[in-house]
Amino acid sequence: MTDQRRIVEIMDKGLRSGGPGMAYIVADAAGPIFERAGGLADISGRVPLALTTTLAAFSMTKTLTAIAVLQLAMAGALRLDDKVSEHIAHPYDPGITIRQLITHTSGLPNPIPLRWVHGADVQAGFDGRAALAAVLAKHGGQRSRPGDRYLYSNIGYWLLGEVVEAASKQDYAAFVRARVFSPLGLSPQDIDFAIAEPRNHAKGYLAAFSPMNFLKRFLLDRGVWGDYEGSWLRICDVYPDGPSFGGAIGSAAAFSVILRDLLKEDPVLLSKASRALLFEQARLNSGRTIDMTLGWHIGRIEGRPYYFKEGGGAGFHCEMRMYPAQGLASVIMVNRTSFNSNRFLSRLDRESADMIGESGDHAAGFESGGASRSQQP
Repeated sequence: MTDQRRIVEIMDKGLRSGGPGMAYIVADAAGPIFERAGGLADISGRVPLALTTTLAAFSMTKTLTAIAVLQLAMAGALRLDDKVSEHIAHPYDPGITIRQLITHTSGLPNPIPLRWVHGADVQAGFDGRAALAAVLAKHGGQRSRPGDRYLYSNIGYWLLGEVVEAASKQDYAAFVRARVFSPLGLSPQDIDFAIAEPRNHAKGYLAAFSPMNFLKRFLLDRGVWGDYEGSWLRICDVYPDGPSFGGAIGSAAAFSVILRDLLKEDPVLLSKASRALLFEQARLNSGRTIDMTLGWHIGRIEGRPYYFKEGGGAGFHCEMRMYPAQGLASVIMVNRTSFNSNRFLSRLDRESADMIGESGDHAAGFESGGASRSQQP
């Protein structure tokens, strides 16, 4: 029989003694069904990681950006099929639409954005618009005709942040705080685009004996490296240059609140029609569907679809999922760079679904087997 002990056992095997931590929550619309945190948020200080500890979410932010765009569409401030050039200037094909940016079908380039970060100590004076202009000047070429191919692009979501600002006449981060976080009762201490409470924020780590640590000098600026804490290299706090493609900093508990709202019969964040759009499978110009929606990638466990967004970067890795057919959602967040969230979360979610199914409260659990994906996180 599957019970909580099996989930705890899997989590414990994924944690290294005296090393970085992990927070996992599976929930339905009413609230958490299983939640647990383990490991350390601060190795040298021996501070445990909690469900309410904040971590860098990186690309999980993209789903928040998609929600913000859908809210503006609900309000009539923009339309999904508007040309991006109707709202902001950009160097790419003038026919690119907002929908294509959200679904990664715009044909924009995706240079590896490892250096598109800056230290938390310079955040107050950082000029994000100048940083974007420099990236666009360097990477202004189109990779394919809009709508012809799926091509993941951080630049596309950086531009979406500019669209949100133009349509709302408000700073991107301020808009998301006011329209996504605040309506759900989430404070800056729970989730924000800056570290609101350093004592409650996890340190990010990189395993000392890992290929990534060997290659870091080629991938990361020297200023990002911290000190070694045992067998882990601490990564200094950084913020992505574009908050809309990866800037959210929040706890597993906070992300769970957002996921639960999207499971509700009458969500706070979106109308039922807009929530349906958030999960509508995208199509290319050819009519072929892709494993992407307006804000989520689509994965499958033995043929059953789920919706996910993964995020990873300097010192952190995370993933959140929605299983609408089962009425469930989950999130996992760790404060270390290298982590196979796909495989690990699939194992945890299968055990959780089996446990829930045995209680008779939800639809049948997921079949055993690995998760399959055809898209880049």
